[in-house]
Amino acid sequence: MIILKTERDLEAMRPACEVASTILEEVAGFIQPGVTTGEVDNFAAARMRAYGGKSAFLGYRKFPRQICISVNEEVVHGLGGTRRLEFGDIVSLDIGVTYHGYIGDTAKTVAVGGCGVPAQRLMDVTEQALYEGIAQALPGNRVVDISRAVQNYVESNGYSVVREFVGHGVGRTVHEEPQVPNYVELDKQSPKLRPGMTLAIEPMVNEGTAHVVVLNDGWTVATKDGKLSAHFEHTVLITEGEPEILTWPVKTPLKLKAG
Repeated sequence: MIILKTERDLEAMRPACEVASTILEEVAGFIQPGVTTGEVDNFAAARMRAYGGKSAFLGYRKFPRQICISVNEEVVHGLGGTRRLEFGDIVSLDIGVTYHGYIGDTAKTVAVGGCGVPAQRLMDVTEQALYEGIAQALPGNRVVDISRAVQNYVESNGYSVVREFVGHGVGRTVHEEPQVPNYVELDKQSPKLRPGMTLAIEPMVNEGTAHVVVLNDGWTVATKDGKLSAHFEHTVLITEGEPEILTWPVKTPLKLKAG
């Protein structure tokens, strides 16, 4: 069932998305050569506590970390640990924060200190694919219009979209209906977009093949051919007009939790 958010719901969900967006920017700023992915995970946890939120991922389907940290050929669901980041790596940071009962879900891929032209182009195309999809998040359109926009942009630039993992509705739980694929599913009826729907739109784009594998830790998803992958995500509200990006970076500092 697709849950349409009321204005009262959105009064709580907007702050959750602002907190998630702020923490994502802070974690991205923490990334540098020599830092371990475990230290990044711990830093994210500390920032969540500072704002009075908590991880929406920790414990969800038994996920064992605060955020998802996926490096280079890792696509999504990477686990923080002892791996030390190196100059030239690219890192996908996927953050879900529960705040006053609602969830903000957002992601971006960043370079560690800098990166080569091919990696930067992959990140640029993936981020633009996200906005191509968001531009189609209009009332009366269907989910497939978002999917088509993402797929067409990615493939026209010579990359591939992951099919095993997709975007989704989000609200009081991490995953709500509908699913939001990054490719066109010809054999499925696509839901119509209606005001009040809140969607996590999240292209996952591979440099080479679209095929992926799950690594031995049981969580981390990586490209089958070992080539790079990038991931960007926003939580988006369908309105009566243009879509509202709920996880757009805030310009004014948020207040920290008292005490």
